Amino acid sequence: MRKLSHKQSLMVIIAIALLAVILQFVLGQAWLAQILVSLVGAVMAMTMFIEMIGTLRSGKYGVDLLAILAVVSSLLFSEYWAAMVILVMLTGGDALEDYASKKANTELKALLDNSPQVAHRLHGEKLEDIAVNQVQVDDKLVIKPGELVPVDGFIVEGSSNFDESSLTGESQPVNKDFNDELMSGSVNGDAVVTMQASQVAANSKYQQLIKLVKKAEATPARFVRMADRYAVPFTIVAIAIAVVAAVISKSPSRIAQVLVVASPCPLILAAPVAMVSGMSRASRNGIVVKTGDVLEKLSTAKTVAFDKTGTLTNGHLMVAEILPHQEVSQTELLQIAASVETISSHVLARSLVTYAIDKGLKMLSVSDAQEITANGVQALIQGKLVKVGKRKFVTGDPLIPSQTHTAIYVSRDGQYLGCITFTDYLRPEASQTMVQLHHLGVEKLMMLSGDQVKTAQKIGQEVGIDDVQAELLPEDKIAALKALTPEEKPVVMVGDGVNDAPSLVTADVGIAMGAHGSSAASESADLVILKDDLAKVAKAVVIAKDTIRVARQAVLIGIFICTALMLIAAFGIIPAFIGAMFQEVIDTVSILWALRARYSNEK
Repeated sequence: MRKLSHKQSLMVIIAIALLAVILQFVLGQAWLAQILVSLVGAVMAMTMFIEMIGTLRSGKYGVDLLAILAVVSSLLFSEYWAAMVILVMLTGGDALEDYASKKANTELKALLDNSPQVAHRLHGEKLEDIAVNQVQVDDKLVIKPGELVPVDGFIVEGSSNFDESSLTGESQPVNKDFNDELMSGSVNGDAVVTMQASQVAANSKYQQLIKLVKKAEATPARFVRMADRYAVPFTIVAIAIAVVAAVISKSPSRIAQVLVVASPCPLILAAPVAMVSGMSRASRNGIVVKTGDVLEKLSTAKTVAFDKTGTLTNGHLMVAEILPHQEVSQTELLQIAASVETISSHVLARSLVTYAIDKGLKMLSVSDAQEITANGVQALIQGKLVKVGKRKFVTGDPLIPSQTHTAIYVSRDGQYLGCITFTDYLRPEASQTMVQLHHLGVEKLMMLSGDQVKTAQKIGQEVGIDDVQAELLPEDKIAALKALTPEEKPVVMVGDGVNDAPSLVTADVGIAMGAHGSSAASESADLVILKDDLAKVAKAVVIAKDTIRVARQAVLIGIFICTALMLIAAFGIIPAFIGAMFQEVIDTVSILWALRARYSNEK
């Protein structure tokens, strides 16, 4: 027999309650009503007791004992209407938790509902519809207006605006042109574009994101267990007040009056609702949090360590210098090289072509284009063979010096034309992010880089890093994290590459820059930043602090209200039936307060 949902259980209890009302107040069969309520109460209490035993065996402590005692004591002292109210409130509280969690989790579930299913593949001159999982790398796909981008890739024809809000949290549509990257799950605007797939569906950013969201939904938060620890002293206090009140008043029924207002719902509902709400808020800001306990650790972070390349820097090699040889101009060298590189999907080629287009250069007509693996590309321009790529591939002249920076070399009919160098640039938001993290209570900022010492120190000084460690292998980064003292923890590691994955696992909280980072880094991380924006690290800390504060407030507010009502009930002022009704007030206040974690104060 399938177990009833919380909503279905609530409907059943309400139906039984209505039947009991009819039996007593319409048909005058009070004894039948009492028997009905007592039987239902006994069954519910036994069910809760069995669940409590299972909870205890799993090593956890819950607040079920209070609910059981409240129901049983009410029935023992013939306060069966109070017992019925408690049952309605307990099942109603569970149903309300489901509703609140669903409401708070709207943004996360929207990702699952928006998963791309179909792709339009160009096969010669024909267009065929295929399942997304059938798309192969280098397939040409047509994206029609209003459609989802099925897989990761880049535009090869056309331009349009794309809505990436479900992926990055950025509401403003982004204009995409030739050679620009497209992320699966983004929505095309009002123009047809043709793209070339760079990933299969399973490896695309959207599918990786779905995996993270599913994991986030399936993993319980540690703060919920913290809330259970509140239950230990709370249960002891409730029982103590009830016993003392009964002894002083010499009225055993006073136990029922006290226990019916000892609502456990603030403990079992408020904390998880706040956590899911905080995760929802993070999702709206382009941040995927895998588990609720990540928020707790992040809220008290003492040290944040950063990788350099792709994290503190853009991670995209951009044109630094154009160095023509002899009589060739910079513009001519750039135009020739970019025209040949249009056939290549290499990261340097795409960066060069984008740079040339931004400069307003028109691409030259090329023919007999060919990409030479691990060397470069070549093509005919106006009947002359142009080579672009590594120095040894382009020219055999030993007098041509090698550049210390990343560079491509250009020749035409064997004559060396010059070279173009590339460099990585510091993220513009990096320095302000460090200031914000210090302001949020982070005491130590570190850089753990595999780059040269001088380069790393220069970047660290510009950004405001406290401790710069360079020329590190992945195992060295792990050692540096483990060397931190307990006073310097929790420690957060921020990275983007495959080499960062071990460090992300080692840290208390691993944060992956997921917009252009590796899937290995994203899978290893506890938190993934979808937009390529380092400021989101500080935003994640703000959200974590707000969420934990609201969660604690919701729990404590519920406890204080319950305690106050128990003290009042101890003097016999609150009848058991009215006290049971107060449970709903306590539940509502606690849950509504917990939902505050969902709403941000971002400007």
